[in-house]
Amino acid sequence: MPNQGGKKVILRIVGAAVVVFLLVYAGISLIGDSGKSETLKKLDDADDSLKSIIEDINVKTVTHPKVPVEIQPPDLNRTLPDISKYSPQVEKSTPSYIEIFSSTEKAGSGTDGWLTEVARDFNNAGININGKQVSVRLRGIPSGEGADYITSRKYLPDAYTPSNELWGEMIRSRGVKAGPVQQRLAGNVAGILLTREKKDKLVNKYGTANITTVIDAVASNDLAMGYTNPLASSTGLNFLISTLQTFDRSDPLSSKAEAGFESFQTNIPVVAYTTLQMREMAKSGLLDGFILEYQTYLNTPDIRSYEFIPFGFRHDNPIYAIGDLSAEKKEILDRFVEFSQQEKYQNLAAKYGFNGLNEYKSETEAVSGDLVIQAQKFWKDTKNVGKPICAVFVADVSGSMDGEPLNRLKRSLIEGQYYIGGDNLIGLISYSNDVNIDLPIAEFDLNQRSKFAGAVNDLQASGSTATFDAIAIAMQMLIDQNATGPNADPNLKPRIFVLSDGETNAGHSLDDIRGIVEGFGIPIYTIGYNADIPELQAISNINEAACINADTDDVVYKLRNLFNAEL
Repeated sequence: MPNQGGKKVILRIVGAAVVVFLLVYAGISLIGDSGKSETLKKLDDADDSLKSIIEDINVKTVTHPKVPVEIQPPDLNRTLPDISKYSPQVEKSTPSYIEIFSSTEKAGSGTDGWLTEVARDFNNAGININGKQVSVRLRGIPSGEGADYITSRKYLPDAYTPSNELWGEMIRSRGVKAGPVQQRLAGNVAGILLTREKKDKLVNKYGTANITTVIDAVASNDLAMGYTNPLASSTGLNFLISTLQTFDRSDPLSSKAEAGFESFQTNIPVVAYTTLQMREMAKSGLLDGFILEYQTYLNTPDIRSYEFIPFGFRHDNPIYAIGDLSAEKKEILDRFVEFSQQEKYQNLAAKYGFNGLNEYKSETEAVSGDLVIQAQKFWKDTKNVGKPICAVFVADVSGSMDGEPLNRLKRSLIEGQYYIGGDNLIGLISYSNDVNIDLPIAEFDLNQRSKFAGAVNDLQASGSTATFDAIAIAMQMLIDQNATGPNADPNLKPRIFVLSDGETNAGHSLDDIRGIVEGFGIPIYTIGYNADIPELQAISNINEAACINADTDDVVYKLRNLFNAEL
């Protein structure tokens, strides 16, 4: 038996061995992590956390019968909401009047209310034609949506003033009689906003900063910029046509232009559903640049640190007479346009940010409406440049969704699926207390569409709302499909679409999965049905995705625009 001195020696040897073991273990850990980037470490941490959370979730796979599906999307006339969705900013005040559709940056309120104030004053001015006092009804509506109402003939105003001429050319090419009345109600310009650092680098490398050098920089992966959906946004549409013309001015749809655009699009990190979504991404530091109108730029102090570079067609707010107007209506329209051009109202326009950069002349060649429509179709077909979207739809079927919310959810998915490209991969899960995998991820061919429709038809509401459990399962499905995670396939772009009323009351919390969502970087788009929008917005804000409030009858139209941009 060792004496006291011997015990001390043994304890020292054991202690030294423990220290050596810990140092060796720590060294191995450090060596193991030293070769990993911060991104991979975050992914590994997120992966471990996700596995831990999923262990607590009850998941089952449910089989549903296939149902026949139509090949063609629903008629636009049926998809658009009733025009009452867009209440007039200014109501008519006399029996003799005209109705005007106006883009929202000039027919809203505050600094976006220039034409609103003009219309109110016009109605109060006591203007008479043929012995009768006349007035206008002004309805603020986004340019692209206004064009859809007009071309579908769902609702025809007497006049239409979009942000730029491209929409006017489009509706004319679709058989609508649209006569230009005035090329410019109030001046405006579209622009690319760049951080000062990026603009300086652009000038140093290319000698100047304009749309051509910006496009070259993006194609060379020297610049991360985003733009808005050219199927709905005036500035996005301008940017699409201008970019194609940069590659081939004589024929923007030539094989040369299309190849150049595909090379450029490969390095575009985001096409935003809305300007607001894109601005939030820019503020988070994820983008070096984005596009915006000058009037909005001047009225948004938190982005004034960006440099404004004008591009493309001017946004001079042209106005068109729609259809065969009576002589009286033509005169009311002419008098209204004349009224808006008075010095008083042009000064008001300048005060609200219009009529700036008057020296800028359009850099682009005039184009036909047919070319614009073909360019939009080309963009829709090629925007993902060989990188399919891999998406999981997450449908809330808790008790609070029973009735009209669930009916609206079903309709929006059944009719919205026609705007999802067939080369994408799509899955579907539903949730209440537990989570059901209703459709495993697969290519969205006709067979998968039929399964998707069958699964959606079978959805029934009951139980509590475990939204974040369902999101966790959706993320795991994307990992298993190699759309995300440490072993992600770079050719797949992961997305999650959550359709819910936002009332989470079971399962894990947003705080439980926030780090996981941040780690994987998956955009989570949320669509709310009579919803707690702030909660859904919080989910989408994590990775700067869009949140749509679908508690009105325009949900299918909104999803059409979202899916056209994303899928």
